[in-house]
Order: sequence, then C-alpha cells, then structure tokens
Amino acid sequence: MNEDTQVVVVGGGYAGVMAANRLTQRDDVTVTLVNPRPGFVHRVRLHQHAGGTGEAVVAFRDVLAQRVRLVVDSVERIDADGRAVALKSGESIRYDYLVYAVGSGSADPSVPGAAEFAHALGTLEEAERLKPVLDAAGTTVPVVVVGAGPTGIEVASELAEQGRPVTLVCGGVLGPSLHPRGRRSVAGRMAKLGVTVLDGPGSKVTAVTRDAVRLADGREVASGVTVWSAGFAVPDLAARSGLSTDEAGRLLTDETLTSVDDPRILAAGDSAAPSGVPLRMSCQAAMPLGARAADTILSRLAGEQPENLKTYFFGQCISLGRRHGIFQFAHRDDVALWFHVGGRPGARLKELVCNVIVKHLTEEAHKPGGYRLHRAAGSPKRQQMLQARRDEAVVTT
Repeated sequence: MNEDTQVVVVGGGYAGVMAANRLTQRDDVTVTLVNPRPGFVHRVRLHQHAGGTGEAVVAFRDVLAQRVRLVVDSVERIDADGRAVALKSGESIRYDYLVYAVGSGSADPSVPGAAEFAHALGTLEEAERLKPVLDAAGTTVPVVVVGAGPTGIEVASELAEQGRPVTLVCGGVLGPSLHPRGRRSVAGRMAKLGVTVLDGPGSKVTAVTRDAVRLADGREVASGVTVWSAGFAVPDLAARSGLSTDEAGRLLTDETLTSVDDPRILAAGDSAAPSGVPLRMSCQAAMPLGARAADTILSRLAGEQPENLKTYFFGQCISLGRRHGIFQFAHRDDVALWFHVGGRPGARLKELVCNVIVKHLTEEAHKPGGYRLHRAAGSPKRQQMLQARRDEAVVTT
C-alpha cells in the first residue's frame, strides 16, 4: 500500500488556508498547516480591530477543512535537502511537498524614531498593541497616520469618524493606486470627516518623535499617537533557508509557482515572486495563488502537466469609515479605471467583499476544488511582459 503524500503549508493566511483546503480533494494527501497563531487573521479588518469597530480574527474551524491538521508554531528553517521544516518548539515535520505562504507584515521603517515612537498596523499583534494606546489617548489627542495607501486611508477614516483629530501624511500622492476620479472622491470624504491630508513631495516623513512627526519641507506635525502604514515586507524564512528570493525576500518561482530551486517547494501569496514579477500584495491575489499552488501539486500527483499562473485584478475596495467607502474598478492588469462606486454603496460593496473572502475559504473547506477564480483569463499585459523578458534573455545569450 502506498503511503499518503505529506504536504506542509507554512502560513495560515488567505493563500495558505486556500491551498490547504484545496489539497484535501485527494484522500491520499495529508495536509499539515503550520501557523504561529491559533486563529485566522482577516487582515482586511485590522484597521477595525485597532479602532474597536470590528474583529479581525476568525476561528480556524470556520475556514479550515476538518482534514487539515493545524500546528500552532513557527517555522524556523526549511531543510530542502531533508524535506523537513524545523519548528520554533524544537519539533520537525517532514514533507513530500511544501507550500510557502508566510504572507507579509509591516516593513521596518528606516526613518529615525519611527520604530520607537510609531505604531505599525500590518499584523494582528500590532493592531492589538495599538488598540489600548488609542483607547488610553481618548478622542481629543491628535493622531497622525503615515502612508496614504489603502491601509492608511482606512485607519485614518476609521479614527476620524470617531471624532478624533487625524492628519494623514501621504509622503507623495493620496491613494497612488486610485484613478484621479477615485482619488478626488476619497479626498472629498476625508475632508468631510475632518482629516487633514498632507500630500506632495514635501510631505515625506524625515523623523518621528514622541509627540511629533517631521516632514521633508520642515513642517512639524503634533502627534499624540502616530500610526505607521507605509509599506509591507515579507519574512526572511526563504532566504534564511538558502532558497532563491527576489530583492524583497519573496521566494522565486516559475509560472506554476514552483521554486526555481526545488520542485517540491511552491509559493503562494505575498511571499511569492512568480518569474520574478510578483503581484500586488493583497488577498485578491493571495487566494488565487493559493489555489494555483495546490493545483500544481495535485496535477503532479495525477501525472499531469501543471497549468501556468493566470493573474487578474478587478479593482480595490477601501472603507472610509463605517458608513462610506469606495470600490475602484480596474483593468485585469491592475490599472485603475475611471469608474468607481463611492459613498454608502461603496461601503456596502466593501463589506460584501470582506464577507465573500471568508465565504470563499469556508466553501473550499467544505467542498474542495469548488473555487475557480484562479482559472479566469489572465492579464494580457503580464503575458506580454514575460514574453518580452524571455525574448530578451534569448538575445543576450
């Protein structure tokens, strides 16, 4: 009798849970999910978790297939030669295939004083540390949010809606991924909430102190609580384990999400760099990548050729407090379109998307193989770019 194929999934976020659930399609596959937390973190609600308007933790029993073994621990090293992962607890788990889905967290700020005096918001632990700080500060203490991407916009709006004096320091453009029409809509809503938006080249932060944020143009903004939301970074587990990564530390793979070093290792989510051209860090990309990584393993077990990655985006949804939001539509290649839905309809769409994310994971847990969004037509621009790179490589060799 043949033994079961052992698959270890490292990371229990959107990509990891999707991959783990999908792999349970085969009865002869045993799946172990290693995650440092006992609960699933719904990262798109971290700003609500910190602001006290919602919860960002979902029980794994609600999103994870019963056949998946959950190990609450951290992976210290991947031993590719020995096909095993070494855990922080001292234990070791062997694998036949490994899915690397460690996700991302807050980038270490290089700005003087930021690490000491600013509060990041990229992980559950950071949100839980920020919440009591905000509670203790009360609603009259000025809050400065650094970074005007979706996370910065959401936390600034969430806190301003509570009546707090909030300044959003963009360090450049407000909502750089938005279409100019969508950007104007966001700016209008933030003005109504009383958020002071500081943008332009002079708004780059040069230093953070206990009670202020200093900008490149010499301005100093008073701050009782500083929230840092300027960028994300991936863990260094792959590099620490001797695997090939891009400059940001994401695991390098081919278009089937297979590591360029080892056919038994695959990557998905924020920590993957397929063909050295990673996708935007988002749950919108993570779940299809998790499904594709699982399908690659299942295809190989069936003796079939795995399909290549098909990537596409449909837009971005950003909450602007509990009563307003924006759904910014985009081309498949993630370039914003002129069309967006704002106001209360935008807030309802945002809430619908948040709920649908969990619904997709839950449905895949109960009916593995049902998720199909990763099979839709991909971005033609990505394919053109990859072909151009291949052509260039041929010419240079």
